[in-house]
Amino acid sequence: MATIRDVGKLAGVSVATVSRVINNRGYVNEQTRKAVLQAMETLNYKPNYIARSLAGKKTLTIAFLVSDILNPFFPQMARSIEDEASKKGYSIVLCNSDNDAQKEREYLNLLKSKRFDGVIIASYTIQAEQILELQNDGLPVVVLDRIFPDYPILSLICRNRQGAEEAINHLVEQGCQNIAHISGPLDIYAARERALGFERVSRQYNRFAPSLISSGDFHIQGGYEAFLDLHAKHPDVDGVFAGNDLMAIGVMKALHELNKKIGYDVKIIGFDDIILSKMIIPELSTIRQPISAMSQLAVELLMKQINSEQVEIKTYHFEVELVVRASSKPI
Repeated sequence: MATIRDVGKLAGVSVATVSRVINNRGYVNEQTRKAVLQAMETLNYKPNYIARSLAGKKTLTIAFLVSDILNPFFPQMARSIEDEASKKGYSIVLCNSDNDAQKEREYLNLLKSKRFDGVIIASYTIQAEQILELQNDGLPVVVLDRIFPDYPILSLICRNRQGAEEAINHLVEQGCQNIAHISGPLDIYAARERALGFERVSRQYNRFAPSLISSGDFHIQGGYEAFLDLHAKHPDVDGVFAGNDLMAIGVMKALHELNKKIGYDVKIIGFDDIILSKMIIPELSTIRQPISAMSQLAVELLMKQINSEQVEIKTYHFEVELVVRASSKPI
């Protein structure tokens, strides 16, 4: 089994130089770096990060725990986190729980194994007590897209309710008289906040009725089925605010089957601004979350904790942005 000394000998450099290459710390010229990497590959040498962790050293690896990798919102966030972490010499391990509590518990046990320097969590199912347990074990944690106001947990989230209110005001400005909402699961904080924003503004215009809210599951099929159910009760709906872009795409599919012209007969707006929202026809109006900015701050705050720097444990709120495209075509 090759050692770091074997790598140095084959590459013709010191152990210290090999260490600098492995840890991406300190200056090493490009020719030497390539020689070390080639020697590691030839010898099939892999740094023992677990041993380094047990010895009190950093593993230069952080985990990103997500609840649903099929939702493009999370891969976009993972890419932003990976880009930012890479700049700091860190690698990312993606842990996808599929909204499965048992699978999530298994990942949490893995996180306690000291194989990671920290974790960023974007999960709808994780409980505050589970996060506190990780923190008590000494693992730095940052939570994305969810808050725990009654607990000392560092969280980052966008202004979901404000975004929903902007969406409804936009549809009203475009002439919509009967606006419906396809919500995400209401036990999820972000979905509940968006539904509350819809309700508040709809009441201001005296246009609210509980039956104008139909619950989806944050996926295309859920949005499709929720809208068909809603349309059966309210065939006069001319505006739809979907709780995320995937459900909005499902609504568009249903409208196509109903021979409704999107942007004219019915105007649609989603939430998130995933890449797909610009790839479909017509392009989808949406409320943009600042995914890159949130990811950048998440990594920055996690790194500060890893490096034992002082960090204020609070909830960081991010502004959202209305993005108007053809699905809510102006009159």
